[in-house]
Amino acid sequence: MSRSCDLTGKIHQTGHNVSHSNIKTKRRFMVNLNKVTLRSEVLNKNFRLRVAASTLRTVDKHGGLDAFLAKMSTRKLTDKASKIKKLIEKNVSTLAN
Repeated sequence: MSRSCDLTGKIHQTGHNVSHSNIKTKRRFMVNLNKVTLRSEVLNKNFRLRVAASTLRTVDKHGGLDAFLAKMSTRKLTDKASKIKKLIEKNVSTLAN
């Protein structure tokens, strides 16, 4: 399992450790991943995901998983998140009819 966010696909960044004598050595800035359970109110179902802390703050800002996925474009989401979004959209359209 790669260290990436299940919703946005955010991965590590690369950079340098810089010593006092300005010698640069490669390093990786890892993503702050948390295992969380997010609830979809539309589907009435829980989803267990590994989500970056920054993404989790964004989900809270938008008011939950359903609102976050509705607001995000499908191109910016991972395959797993896109499938959840399609399920939510399908369920919303059937409830509207």
